[in-house]
Amino acid sequence: MKAIATGLLVVMAAIFLATRVLEPRYPWLGFVKAFAEAAMVGGLADWFAVTALFRHPLGLPIPHTAIIPRNKDRIGDTLAQFLRDNFLVAPVVARRMRHIDLAGAAGRFLQAPSGEGTRIRKGASRLIADIFEGLDDERLGGIVKTAISSRVRQAEVSPLIGHALASAINEDRHVPMLEAGIRALARTLDANEPLIRDMVRKRANWMLRLAALDEKLADSILDGLRKVTVEMSTDPAHPVRLRMEQALADLANDLQTNPETRARVEGWKNDLLANKSVGLWIDTLWQKGRAAMIAAARNPDAVMAGKLGEVLRSMGATLESDPGIRAAVNQFARRAVSGMAASYGGSIVRLVSDTIRGWDARTITARLESAVGRDLQYIRINGTLVGGLVGLVLHVIDTL
Repeated sequence: MKAIATGLLVVMAAIFLATRVLEPRYPWLGFVKAFAEAAMVGGLADWFAVTALFRHPLGLPIPHTAIIPRNKDRIGDTLAQFLRDNFLVAPVVARRMRHIDLAGAAGRFLQAPSGEGTRIRKGASRLIADIFEGLDDERLGGIVKTAISSRVRQAEVSPLIGHALASAINEDRHVPMLEAGIRALARTLDANEPLIRDMVRKRANWMLRLAALDEKLADSILDGLRKVTVEMSTDPAHPVRLRMEQALADLANDLQTNPETRARVEGWKNDLLANKSVGLWIDTLWQKGRAAMIAAARNPDAVMAGKLGEVLRSMGATLESDPGIRAAVNQFARRAVSGMAASYGGSIVRLVSDTIRGWDARTITARLESAVGRDLQYIRINGTLVGGLVGLVLHVIDTL
């Protein structure tokens, strides 16, 4: 474009010289000469204006030239301010996000057959795997464990446990757990039969032991306990079983409403989190999860072809077809992005400003000229042609 604009200017100069020589013989060439003369003036003026944006014309330190290199810091600050005021504002981001259906796009992507979107999926999977492998495992694992422990410490678990237990009781989902407890009680009784007999023998007086009545007493106690466990397991209306169910219901209520019970559970939770074995268990979970995520990311087609793929495709169908879920996901995404704009907009603005400040004058000149230089050369071409037309009009008026 520079060659075209400069070539047009040279052509106008050649026409001007030719018409200046031939005008005495051909008077009508005065109109052409006026056009070419004014076109040279317009082309030179616009060349000066365009060049003055990026550098000193002909290397001369003319005032108010090389505008961009001299003002690059101010341009960076102004651009950053423009981004912050017009783009990185939470209401603006939220308004733009209202027209973006992220949930629908995610649903269509998850449902895409293996031949569609494979390049994007493989690229994203490779990026995820590289990120997980490139991050400092020890530091990242520490961050994950700290985040998990912090979230669990902040959350009050007793109401959640109480609500889950109450729901299980209301829907009779506690019955298998209760029956398992009764069976465990029966097994414990059989496993500790010698201990029970020894306790009865030690507490019986010498007369009972002399008459061997302590053995009969122990047999009666063991038979009675076994009978109770059998009746509890077969009779849903057994009094002991009903009392156990009532105890579970009371526990569910206390976990939700009793301050002492809730405080006791929170204390147990904190003691458990402080235990080193729990930390090792969380670390093991992290290592297994990290390895599984890397393996899945390295082979996304296998993941999409298995049971997990069926689940993901089902999720995609739900995201695309269920208006309520799609609206909820889009609302969450909108709030998340708006929150990021509000929280990190200032950092992004500083990044733009500091990056431009860090560029030298030659770098910013080259980048801006590369971005908009083609259009600026059109200004030179238009200036040449428009200048010529204005000169022609003025010559016509002067002649008339």
